[in-house]
Amino acid sequence: MDLRALFAELGQAAPPLPVAGVTHDSRKVRPGFVYVALRGRTHDGHAFVGEALEKGAVAAVGEADLDLPVPYARVGDARRALSRLAAAFFGEPSRRLFVVGVTGTDGKTTTAHLIHRLLRASGKRAGLVSSVGYALEDAWRFPEGHFTTPEAPELQAVLAEMVAAGLEYAVVETSSHALAQHRVADLAYDLAVWTHLAPEHLDFHGDMEGYFEAKASLVRRAGFSVLNAGCPYARRLMDRPHLAYGEGGALFSRDLREEAGGLAFTLVAGSARIPVRLPMIGAYNVENALAALAAAKAMGLGLEAAVRGLEAFPGVPGRMQVLSPAPIRLVVDFAHTPKALENALNALRPTTEGRLLVVVGAAGERDPGKRRPLGAVAGRLADLAIFTEEDSRSEPTEAILAELAAGARGGRAEVRLEPDREAAIALAARLARPGDTVLFAGKGHERTLERANEVLPWDEAARVRAAFGVD
Repeated sequence: MDLRALFAELGQAAPPLPVAGVTHDSRKVRPGFVYVALRGRTHDGHAFVGEALEKGAVAAVGEADLDLPVPYARVGDARRALSRLAAAFFGEPSRRLFVVGVTGTDGKTTTAHLIHRLLRASGKRAGLVSSVGYALEDAWRFPEGHFTTPEAPELQAVLAEMVAAGLEYAVVETSSHALAQHRVADLAYDLAVWTHLAPEHLDFHGDMEGYFEAKASLVRRAGFSVLNAGCPYARRLMDRPHLAYGEGGALFSRDLREEAGGLAFTLVAGSARIPVRLPMIGAYNVENALAALAAAKAMGLGLEAAVRGLEAFPGVPGRMQVLSPAPIRLVVDFAHTPKALENALNALRPTTEGRLLVVVGAAGERDPGKRRPLGAVAGRLADLAIFTEEDSRSEPTEAILAELAAGARGGRAEVRLEPDREAAIALAARLARPGDTVLFAGKGHERTLERANEVLPWDEAARVRAAFGVD
């Protein structure tokens, strides 16, 4: 695609110059790129237009009134323009895939991975975009950063790779930020899957209604939806074509049993009663499994084959990942919201012989309103809570830990504060005894740890294994 055709997508004129790429990140500009200047919370991309031109950008797009020596498109919404340009540059790949969007507060990563697994088990060629990484069929790639859903150029590039590889389906974990910031504005969603909605990201969305509206936009765009019958917010969307799961839905569970090797339950779907064994810890994962099974049914996959796919599910990295079952059970999980942490601790308590320990923090520059509730959950449900850093960014770690400790006050747990996360893991290794379970929550699969002036490489599972001396 040349610049004339690309700028025509924005209703702008331009000469037919060859275009080599589209980016909003001046560090990624190469000769022949179009640079799109975005205004963010801390940086204004317009300030980096000069740097982009020095690196060979042939054109720029932005919201400011600029006089540049290259073609420049002034637009009202640069984020929306970035999405449109990226989709056009990569040839509208989502229109050549069956795209499943998975959204919700908790459970969307696990549900997205389960749906991808069921597609693969049914013989479908499917890719996955999640907060863990990208999969083209079963080949994984782990990008830098903590985005659940990548920015439009990266996302469209991955989808284009899927098309080039001959894939038929793409499962895309879709965050409220991605929806509100137009990262996915030019994805042609065929199926939306809704897990549930609980308070999260209210610093960004303003209130629960704003949060709901961002999530609901996915359902309104998709041709069909899979909705959680137990979520009051999902019930507001049931005037649209949908399949409901959970109590009161078309698919639900009965006779749940939590066993050492995972979960067993009966899937009820119309007159069918199908026994299911799911190799995952935590009764709440039944809801995620039901969402995936409902998605499989909505896509025309056989439920019997889908259930067999569940039984061989390898799990999600950093999601209730058991590193060692004994003598001290070590579990890494991404739980970083009060509800997710409560689910994780409640899942581990019944099968813990000794004490239940948790190492957890709260992110800086993110919703501060969840810090005390997060601390309260740890204080109420654990025997020992070690509060530590979790991407403090520009905020003082000690202040965040004080908020967590204030929330835990009055609970059952002994509380320790250790600002350095590696030291906190070492502290847990010193204090844990045989029969105990130690949950390392908040980082999960993430590959970096962000501080005020540095971003450290991070592999939570590897550091826990090293501290406890396990393979």
